[in-house]
Amino acid sequence: MPKPRILVIDDDAGIRESLRMTLEYDGYEVLGAATGQEGLALVERDTPDLVLLDVKMPGMDGLDVLTRLRAMNDTLPVVMISAHGTASTGFEAKERGAFDFLEKPFESTERVRVTIQNALEHAKLRDENRSLKKAVEVRHQMIGESSSLKHVMAAIGRAAPTNATVLITGESGVGKELVARTIHRNSLRARERFVQVNCAAIPEELIESELFGHEKGSFTGATEKQIGKFEQADRGTIFLDEVGDMSPKTQAKVLRVLQEGEVERIGSARTIKVDVRVIAATNKNLEEEIEKGHFREDLYFRLAVIPIYVPPLRERPEDVPPLVKHFMEQISRDSNVRPKRPVPAAMDALQRYRWKGNIRELRNTVERLIIMTAGDTIEVSDLPESVKSPGGGVAHVSAGGPASPKPDGDASLDRPKAGETKAGTLREFKDNAERAFLVGKLRENGWNISKTAEAIDTPRSNLYKKLEQYQISQETDG
Repeated sequence: MPKPRILVIDDDAGIRESLRMTLEYDGYEVLGAATGQEGLALVERDTPDLVLLDVKMPGMDGLDVLTRLRAMNDTLPVVMISAHGTASTGFEAKERGAFDFLEKPFESTERVRVTIQNALEHAKLRDENRSLKKAVEVRHQMIGESSSLKHVMAAIGRAAPTNATVLITGESGVGKELVARTIHRNSLRARERFVQVNCAAIPEELIESELFGHEKGSFTGATEKQIGKFEQADRGTIFLDEVGDMSPKTQAKVLRVLQEGEVERIGSARTIKVDVRVIAATNKNLEEEIEKGHFREDLYFRLAVIPIYVPPLRERPEDVPPLVKHFMEQISRDSNVRPKRPVPAAMDALQRYRWKGNIRELRNTVERLIIMTAGDTIEVSDLPESVKSPGGGVAHVSAGGPASPKPDGDASLDRPKAGETKAGTLREFKDNAERAFLVGKLRENGWNISKTAEAIDTPRSNLYKKLEQYQISQETDG
């Protein structure tokens, strides 16, 4: 492991030599410079791990050198040293980015050692934190080239700088959490916390305590005070995932937070002010939930100030190749295995497959292929049966392009076509009528999903559910 390199910039040769002897004894590599210009040149050439910088020097003084150092490298720790130190000088040095300020003559070499150790440790922790943050950003970045994803990114760009609430809708697995994280990362609250709550995963009797907190003894089992998620997210962002699964009682309390900016812990009569940006997400059609009486209309309008719809992967097949490449690299690195490459025919099958689980399902498939495929390339034969077999999930209805070739032996050819009524019960009659209506509208709109959904005034996600339910595809429309 290389020794930490320390640069001493001081016009006093005696100080430079004294520090060199002390620091080399402690295991550091030491460089010396007699002027600010010489020191700046050494920083640019040798990249030290820390700089000890004198304040008073002929020519360019230490504070000016510090400013130049910060412009060159804003992460390099700098400790200022001076025989003419004052409180104002030390304050100005720290304002310009110095880690600490030491006065000459040094009270003891121990003080110098401790200061250097602290500065290097602080820099190490900061670098590790930046690396972790970068890794998280890479893991949570949005990958794709489709026009629909670009539309989502444009909406994120408009929403992020504001404090407006955002409602993200789309099927399970499309990446709603990624959208929420991207909004937070590009917002004015990016330095504050991003607190995520999965409303569907928390039992009804616990969700209020989870969101708003509780006081000790407020109910059976409340042995300690708990700070709620809204308080934890103060000055930051709270992401309410699967918000459509909240009970009416919890919805009312969330509405109060949005209206008043206040929370009240269970068992407390005191209200607490919070400054929280709310981003919500759901795979449900909240407008239908409102009609059924399951979701509050006033809360819906509060949440949907900026609505963002994330289309399913089958509507953007051009995003599959870059996603596969991204997951191949990420999973190979995390699993410490050699990356693999799908042959063109395998990639074509992956791109044509109708991903019911969307990006989440695609990632799981890629992980399985990396682990289970023996060679460096992934052949069609390596793919799951559902992906490679005729009709095995391949999307026959596109969002705007021509349909895929008709597979041989498709059992769906025997299903009722538009106008046919193979019904023995009222339920069957209704299903046949709805199926015929949908097929007719799809024909009118050239089997374009987006246009058809707009024409019949239903979300695309709902239309896709109906296509799945009745197993409708252009190939079966004879």
